[in-house]
Amino acid sequence: MSAKASGDRRNLLRRIDVTLLLVFLGLMRHRKSSEVARELGLTQPAISQALKRLREIFEDELFLRRSHGMEPTALALGIEPAVAQAVDSLRAAVVLPRRFDPAEAQGLIRIAAFDAEQVVILPRLVSLLSRKAPGLKLSVQPFDRQAAVDALMEGEIDIAVGTIWNPPQAALAEKMYDEEYRVVGRPETLQNAQRLSIEDYCSAGHVLVSFRGTMTGIVDETLEMRGLRRDIKVGVPSILTALIIVAETGMITTIPASVADAFAEHFRLATAFPPIEIRRFPVSVFWHRRHQGDPRIGWLCDQVREGCPRATPLA
Repeated sequence: MSAKASGDRRNLLRRIDVTLLLVFLGLMRHRKSSEVARELGLTQPAISQALKRLREIFEDELFLRRSHGMEPTALALGIEPAVAQAVDSLRAAVVLPRRFDPAEAQGLIRIAAFDAEQVVILPRLVSLLSRKAPGLKLSVQPFDRQAAVDALMEGEIDIAVGTIWNPPQAALAEKMYDEEYRVVGRPETLQNAQRLSIEDYCSAGHVLVSFRGTMTGIVDETLEMRGLRRDIKVGVPSILTALIIVAETGMITTIPASVADAFAEHFRLATAFPPIEIRRFPVSVFWHRRHQGDPRIGWLCDQVREGCPRATPLA
C-alpha cells in the first residue's frame, strides 16, 4: 500500500465516529429514520445529517428512499457485518474495565424465558436477586424460540433461558442441564404409574402444552413413528394451566420433569415415566457475543445457573 493510500485511509477513519456507525446499523435494522431517531434519542435532522456524512465517507447512497422505508444498497449490505463487528468490539472495550458490584447495582435486567423455565428457575432467581442485588429490577419476556433469538440479536434482552436449536454464531451459550419428560395425572388415574402401558397412555385424555396453540408436539411425533396416536382433548399455552386442568378433570399431561417434580405434589398429582422414549432437550443460558467479558452479564448468568433445578437449595 502506498503512503498516499495509507494516509487517505487514516483520514477516512478520522471522519467516522461511533454515532455514525450506530445510525448506520439502526437504519439497516429498522429501515426508517424515525425509528432510529427514537431508539438513539436523536432528532430527525441529526439522523439526516449523519446519513449525509455516511454517504460522503463511503461515496455511496447507502440507503434509497422507497415507499416502504429506506432500502440499503449493495455496498450497505456488504459492509454491515464489519460495521456490526466494530461496534460490538467497541462495546466490549467499554464494558471490560468496569467493576460490577451487585449490592450497589441499579437498573433493569431483561430476560427471555420459556414457560417451563419461568415456573422452575424464576422463583429461585428472584429470591437470589432480592438478596444479592436489591437495586435491580427484573423484566421477563415470554418469547418463543425465534422471538428470543431476534430479541437477543437486537439487544432487546440481556439473556435468554431455555432451549434454542441451532442458535446463530453471535449467540453464546452454556448448557445447565438436560431435561426429560414425565406424565402427570391424578393418583387414581396413574395407579399403575410404574407400569404405565402405551395402551393406557394413548387412550387417556391428554392436555397438551403448546405455546403456539398447535394440537401436536414432540410426543405426537414420537408416537407417530410407531404408528400410534394419543387423544388430545385440550391445548393450552401454560404448563401451570395444564396442571390445574389435570387436577380438576382427571386427564393427564406430559411435561418437563423439572416442572413435574416441583409442582405435582402441590396439585396433589402423581407422576410417571412415559411409556415411550421421548427426546431429551438441553436447557441453556444464552447471551450475545457483544456481552462476552461483561461482568454484569457474567454475574447474571451465574445467578441463573444457581437458580436452575440442579442447583444446591437456597440457604
